[in-house]
Amino acid sequence: MTLAAADPAAAAAEAGEPRRRGGGYRRYALGKVLGALGSLVFMLVVNFFLFRVLPGDPARTLGRGRLSTPEQIAEFNKTYGLDQPVLQQFLTFLDNTVHGDLGYSILYHRDVSEVLVERMWPTLLLVGTSTVLAALIGVWLGIRAGWDRASRFDRFTTGGSLTLYSMPEWWLGLLLIAAFAVGIGPLPGLFPTGGLHSVDADPSSLSGVLDTAWHLTLPVITLTLAYLADYALIMRGSLIDELRSDYLTTARAKGLRDALVRDRHAVPNALLPTTTVVALNFGFVVAGAITIETIFSIPGLGLLTTDALQVPDYWLLQGVFMLSSAAVITANLAANLLYGLLDPRVRT
Repeated sequence: MTLAAADPAAAAAEAGEPRRRGGGYRRYALGKVLGALGSLVFMLVVNFFLFRVLPGDPARTLGRGRLSTPEQIAEFNKTYGLDQPVLQQFLTFLDNTVHGDLGYSILYHRDVSEVLVERMWPTLLLVGTSTVLAALIGVWLGIRAGWDRASRFDRFTTGGSLTLYSMPEWWLGLLLIAAFAVGIGPLPGLFPTGGLHSVDADPSSLSGVLDTAWHLTLPVITLTLAYLADYALIMRGSLIDELRSDYLTTARAKGLRDALVRDRHAVPNALLPTTTVVALNFGFVVAGAITIETIFSIPGLGLLTTDALQVPDYWLLQGVFMLSSAAVITANLAANLLYGLLDPRVRT
């Protein structure tokens, strides 16, 4: 006489019945969404307390010595809510954030949300274009280098990628400015040294668009070369791992040409890690490139952060940090959802 299994799932498994996968992708996606929401809440908490644990009195720092009397300091604290208890300030901060009120910039004397929206587009144009170009070129280089491993092309691109990966962005930008903007010896400067467009250019016209593209040539090349190595090295390593798989041997045994084996079988599977990197890097687009925007005087979020640190403008820094963190968390969520959709193995 045998005892009945206490676990229905175990009994079903012993009877040969397939176990249901439950929610499948929905359960996986729900877990990732809840994790992203938790990260957003944690980011809000850190964003609030980070700028309130800095040493010094905000009233005296932001007032730059102009608030000399206790009455002036008290009026400043009352205006910006600094006289309230910390818990009340935090609840007010959450309520204002939900309604899109990120505070008032001391540096620009405008709402922080307006300043962020205005400065976001140059950063999206600069870093977004560089990210797309670096992804396309880097993936192509990684595919060729990984498929023809140890070839002359592989050694050249891998060495160049490692060199670019270890090179500081600001140093590469200065080299390009010296060579192609200022000029070296008899070679004249071909590109502007900085700025988003000329002073007399109309950005909304065709000539203004071409002028903006001309000004962004060197910054885009700098960031493209800096990001290029990341995609090329990851794609190369991923493709080399796929070359050891049995399904490629089976595909060759069926008589498929190497080009078809590479394009239809190896590359789609090797693209999975690179897809995640692309999605994550798009999250850093909003954060911008602080050093590159500072060197080339691009009025984006990176240069805005540098200007806000010099004051320091706490509310503006708080808004930039919030926007950048939210973009990274959202991009990370998109990468997880996309990866789970492309590779069912990660759902388990």
